[in-house]
Amino acid sequence: MREKILTDLVAAMKEKDKEKLAVLRMVKGAMQLEEINKKTELKDDEVLAVLAKQIKTRKESITEFKKGNRDDLVEQTEKEIAILETYMPEQLSEEEVSKIIEEAISKVNASAPSDMGKVMGIITPQLRGKADMSTVSKLVKEKLANL
Repeated sequence: MREKILTDLVAAMKEKDKEKLAVLRMVKGAMQLEEINKKTELKDDEVLAVLAKQIKTRKESITEFKKGNRDDLVEQTEKEIAILETYMPEQLSEEEVSKIIEEAISKVNASAPSDMGKVMGIITPQLRGKADMSTVSKLVKEKLANL
């Protein structure tokens, strides 16, 4: 994954694709920072975590831009998200996520909202990069509240 991003960065330079180049440079910088902090080269799942964090940051920015009526920045940020999402694995549907949550709840015999940590501990490795974790958290809370 890391190599693919770096290869695409070089290709974007050669093609003079300024938007993609800027986004990939930001991702490269974020990956390098993470590698410096961990003192090792990132594995694919760690690269996905960096990408997910970049996407989450941009989605939060869009919310703020909309509050400030900055449609130009919203449009630009949405383009950046689209570029980043090409490197993410295909996202699971809400039904698939719901099924995984239900399996985890039955596996740990969760019976109350206080068991959320146990459930999240099981499903987080399965869903990281494949679903929006804030949505997953919300679904788990709802399911545990309805037990």
